[in-house]
Amino acid sequence: MQFLNVLMMLPQEAAGSTDFINVLVERFNEGGGYMWPIIITFILGLAIAFERIITLNRADINTRKFIVNVKKALEDGGVAAAEDVCANTRGPVASVFQAGLLRHDEGIEAVEKAVISYGSIEMNFLERGLVWLSLMIALAPMLGFLGTVVGMVEAFDAIESAGDISPSLVAGGIKVALLTTVFGLIVAMILQVFYNYAVSKIDRIVVDMEEASIELIDSLILLNAGRPLTNPTAKS
Repeated sequence: MQFLNVLMMLPQEAAGSTDFINVLVERFNEGGGYMWPIIITFILGLAIAFERIITLNRADINTRKFIVNVKKALEDGGVAAAEDVCANTRGPVASVFQAGLLRHDEGIEAVEKAVISYGSIEMNFLERGLVWLSLMIALAPMLGFLGTVVGMVEAFDAIESAGDISPSLVAGGIKVALLTTVFGLIVAMILQVFYNYAVSKIDRIVVDMEEASIELIDSLILLNAGRPLTNPTAKS
């Protein structure tokens, strides 16, 4: 019986969502020409946000497991085996590891310089596109405010032409003018959520790179000293 009730409510919910879309389209049309730059800003911002989120999710790996695999490869097969593990692993952490391992013959200082340099490069790759996303976040409400100001000017022009302050004339003009601000703020808030998610993801990956770099240098020092890299008890 409850299942039948749920089925009967589905058309009503679909109709409600259709009504909401119709109202949204109606408000969009009422906003005038300044709505189109706002919607274009929204589309561009979403495209950048989705591209960054997909890229960052692909760059995020299980750093702890990766470090353990590299240490085992160093113990069992040496630096060459560890380089193969890094080459077969995606993400900036593996790239930084591989850059350090390629300079192991030149000493620990060379490894540190390589890790720092490649870490900066990988960070720039992670942050690529975010400046444009922040531009869209700032641009959307500015376009909305611009549309509101222009709409208010047009409303006062209409009052001046009519020679009479009609409540319906003033209210209608102001309503249309404020719609651009509403849409601009909504677009900015939605894009801001994606921006903060991307920034938090980048911060986490950067922390993983820093921790992994320390682990790499410590592992190479232990390897050169002939000491074990992993816990023998955990290995058995």
